[in-house]
Amino acid sequence: MTVIQLIEQATQALTKQPLYFGHGTDSAEQEARWLVLGALGLDWETAAAELEQAVDAAAETTVQAILEKRVETRQPAAYLLGECWFAGLPFNVDERVIVPRSPFAELILNKFKPWLSEPPKRVLDLCCGSGCMGIAAAMAFPEAQVDIIDLSPDALDVARSNIERHQLQGRVRAIESDLFAHAEGTYDLILSNPPYVPQWEYDALPAEYHREPEMSLVAGEDGLDLVIPMMLQAPNYLNEGGRVFIEVGNTDEYLANCFPEVPFEWIEFSNGGSGVYTLSCEQLVAHKNDFSDDSLSDLVEGL
Repeated sequence: MTVIQLIEQATQALTKQPLYFGHGTDSAEQEARWLVLGALGLDWETAAAELEQAVDAAAETTVQAILEKRVETRQPAAYLLGECWFAGLPFNVDERVIVPRSPFAELILNKFKPWLSEPPKRVLDLCCGSGCMGIAAAMAFPEAQVDIIDLSPDALDVARSNIERHQLQGRVRAIESDLFAHAEGTYDLILSNPPYVPQWEYDALPAEYHREPEMSLVAGEDGLDLVIPMMLQAPNYLNEGGRVFIEVGNTDEYLANCFPEVPFEWIEFSNGGSGVYTLSCEQLVAHKNDFSDDSLSDLVEGL
């Protein structure tokens, strides 16, 4: 069989299965291409001529094995291949971190224009997981020092492997911390794709999500267990004129309704995606009382 025939065969096989595609692909055809090319050690952009080349029996067996594992285990393809791409860069991934799939990639590639008037000198990626956002930011801003923070030692092991992969040991530092607890100094730019999924929503998600670490997805009954303290604490770690960009996914409408006085600026993406907002340091300071425990108690009683 040729490579393209293997992809076509794999597409048909995956289409017949009760799989969910949403961890780097959005269809059986894309997933089949990724799995087949990955299993054969070929790039996504493999030339058409190479796709017409025949593969031997051993290669066919390798492809078949990875397809069977995808169906039987419901692991996202990125885990089976040990790699995922984000903002045009490859990253090591496994079941210790969620699979990168954030619309943040577009923001980073556009260097956060028009919100940043000049390149940031210090950047923080909070709840970093694989480190993909912080590392991509370091590539976008080659003069910046970047800290990446996560509570999970396992996630930080993966993040450190990606720092080494991209040879950024001199500019990107991985820190184990519960939010800002061990952050050092202040930053011009804080990025975060924190856990934001309500427990009830997580329980109903497809099996592929349940192969990811639950602590990287779930944030209490309403999805805001981390986002609110993050906004409360962030002004203490932002320089004047600094900004936060935080992803809350489908919890966006609920968050906005919880804090109607807070001027969340929701990002519109050209390449798809939603649920990311930005606030300036000054806006966070002005609305600090909104995120306080007393205000939240009143809020919960009123919802």
